[in-house]
Amino acid sequence: MIKKYLFMYRKNKNFGESVRVPGPNPLSALVRSANKFIFVAMLVSVVLTTAITDGIAAERQYAPGISDTEIKIGNTSPYSGPASTYGTIGKGVKAYFDKVNSDGGVNGRRINFITLDDGYSPPKTKELFRKLIEREKVAFIFQSIGTQTNSAVHRYINKKNIPHLFVASGATRWGQPKRFPWTMGWSPTYRTEGYIYGAYLLEINPNAKVAILYQNDDYGKDYVRGFKNALGDRVEAMVVAEETYEATDPTIDSQIINLRASGADTFYNVTIPKFAAQAIRKVYDIDWKPLHLLNSASASINATLRPAGPEKSKGIVTTTYLKDPTDVRWHQDPEYKEWIAWMDKWYPQGDKDNYFNVYAYAVAQTMVKVLEQAGDDLTRENIMRQAANLRKLRVKMLLPGITLNTSPEDFFPIEAMQMMRFDGEKWMRFGDLISMEDRQQVCFLDL
Repeated sequence: MIKKYLFMYRKNKNFGESVRVPGPNPLSALVRSANKFIFVAMLVSVVLTTAITDGIAAERQYAPGISDTEIKIGNTSPYSGPASTYGTIGKGVKAYFDKVNSDGGVNGRRINFITLDDGYSPPKTKELFRKLIEREKVAFIFQSIGTQTNSAVHRYINKKNIPHLFVASGATRWGQPKRFPWTMGWSPTYRTEGYIYGAYLLEINPNAKVAILYQNDDYGKDYVRGFKNALGDRVEAMVVAEETYEATDPTIDSQIINLRASGADTFYNVTIPKFAAQAIRKVYDIDWKPLHLLNSASASINATLRPAGPEKSKGIVTTTYLKDPTDVRWHQDPEYKEWIAWMDKWYPQGDKDNYFNVYAYAVAQTMVKVLEQAGDDLTRENIMRQAANLRKLRVKMLLPGITLNTSPEDFFPIEAMQMMRFDGEKWMRFGDLISMEDRQQVCFLDL
């Protein structure tokens, strides 16, 4: 029955009769129409897919060292040499990134953290920065430790237009976006901290006689500048002696003896942990009993006070912006408990009393936040843009009330601290949180 409908009658011109001949097939026409539709649909699909793929490719822009699966970050740390006590920071940062990778990475990308030992030697730092950037092809440098070491490379990395982020040093030079737009610090500047000590001293003893020991580089000089800026026109009357040392010196005993001979009743100790411990011991051993102000970079109980002797360290005053792990008042704090759990699982060999491990945990969180903000636009330019776009960022283990804030004109993320005093066993905070955001011009008079 179906077959007869596939034919039509036409008149045969030759025989003058009607014959049944094959005619147009309605089913074939339908098939041809369907094929045309499928072809057009496929063509549209290809065009749309290409457009979408091109759009994704346009959105996903990567710096060298970054792919759909990896973010390669470089670092130098002093795992050996005179500042090796800071080496735990690099290890702690890596441990935090290991946790992040275990949780799925940042926007689906693993962090490949390449950290190398520069021994706190500027020439070695130069060599390793070139290796990380030119051979390893890292996307950027993060948390490289030391003032003199970073000072040796920050012009090079700025010329390369490579982010030099959250430098592990409070030198003021890391906060100059107009001159060095690719370099940013993280902690309060040394001048900020120095200013706080000076203001504190003016408040409790405006007639103090101060002896100062400091490292002969920007690390030490920045602390001293901030301190003197706070003293203002009282500087000449109050500062009675100054001694310096080099990071490569074996001891600072002679400097301590000279400072005591000045008759000072206040000792401003601006050193790295190795020399801070030496100074604390020597001050105690020669029976000098000044008010002892110690810079926070050397205030770790594990790295400084225990080697010096806790009983010899009693009464020392410093500042902090992080929760001190030895302060029992934090031990029921949820953030402290989370930090302890992280240490137990990801950095079990690390010392839970070491302030530097809290620091590593906090600064690594900041870096992850910047990468999260960058999304799939992981160019060096956008990573730097996001680092300069932190608004009231709260990372775990910062003191309550302290947040990170940056802008294209403000490369100083943390600008608040609190004072604390060592009681022979632990640090005890006192006084209110001190914010320096409104006093930058006073701190940085000679910039």
